[in-house]
Amino acid sequence: MYFNYRDFLKALRIALLQKHFRLRRWLYVLFFSNLFLSFIVLLAFFRWLDTLLFPGFRKIVVRQPVFIIAPPRSGTTFLQQVLCQDEERFIYWKMYQTIFPSICFQKLIDALVYLDHKLGGLFSRFLDWCEKKWFGGWDDLHMMRLDQAEEDGGIYLYAFASEAIYLLFPFIEQLWNVGFPDALPAEKRQKLMAYYRNCLQRQIYINGQGRTMLIKSTQSCGAVESIKKEFPDARFITIIRDPFESIPSNVSLTVPAWQAHSPEIAKNGPESRSYADLVVEWYKHLFRFRSQVSSESYFCIDYRDLRNDPIGTIERLYDHFGWTMSEYFRDKLRTIGARNKNYQSNHHYTLEEFGLSRQTIEKELAPILEAYGLV
Repeated sequence: MYFNYRDFLKALRIALLQKHFRLRRWLYVLFFSNLFLSFIVLLAFFRWLDTLLFPGFRKIVVRQPVFIIAPPRSGTTFLQQVLCQDEERFIYWKMYQTIFPSICFQKLIDALVYLDHKLGGLFSRFLDWCEKKWFGGWDDLHMMRLDQAEEDGGIYLYAFASEAIYLLFPFIEQLWNVGFPDALPAEKRQKLMAYYRNCLQRQIYINGQGRTMLIKSTQSCGAVESIKKEFPDARFITIIRDPFESIPSNVSLTVPAWQAHSPEIAKNGPESRSYADLVVEWYKHLFRFRSQVSSESYFCIDYRDLRNDPIGTIERLYDHFGWTMSEYFRDKLRTIGARNKNYQSNHHYTLEEFGLSRQTIEKELAPILEAYGLV
């Protein structure tokens, strides 16, 4: 199991020793850091048990995994939810599976679900109530439930190579590699990808049944080169959304977390600008990646098409990769298309409220904006 401990220690040093002392920040950092390390120890134990009880997972071949990769707030969640309906073709991560990517842990959960069923579902009803309390406030932005499809952020988080780390440690420039794994030294990239492959092998071993692994991964915007090297036969789906819409929406998710532990961080402060710089680099990195992968393995979706014509967009995606669409999935697709026909987001943000400059982003992303007709 790979853990980027050097950047973890660096993050602690910056937060606790190189910033002005704030008791609130210290309490947050120490509490969540200790919780994080506790989870790592527990996960390491479960994964060690996997090697003893289910050693066959190591022989699993990860064939043609499908990655949905785009900056956050680009429609990746909607696309994942749609494709996950094709259960004859795909398996995917559920939220609880990313919390503990271990065969033994999943077996334990299956046993608890069976026991709960025998007891009349008492625990599941209590868990439903807890989920609404824990995650309900996010439902309008990104609905989260333990048994629903989720991205692979938890996998990267345990390696301390996830953008989620910036929520507690908003030091983007000093911890650039955390959100941009392709910038890691070659040896660390190899170890990270070996650990990542190992996680996929476990998931396929217990749930695969001949199906393809479908992975939503906003974090992989800065890791596409490493993924392509580790999985040469992978299929890549990306979504291009107007950065003047997606970037402020993305930054808006981080500011409340920063202000919870560091109230002095301003909404339009340097942290917001640094995070926006990271997202801009993700856009550029994905754009360069187009020339590094064959057209047969790559498909780009226009966010406007996904929202206005989801059925036609998914049909073009399937045609591109030569996938056959079952009647069951086609019926699901029609239902989803009708349900989302009049969808309108209630959340709107501007660049200016986060201290961002439209002119600067236009200059940085000019080739991308022109290529996709966003100017």
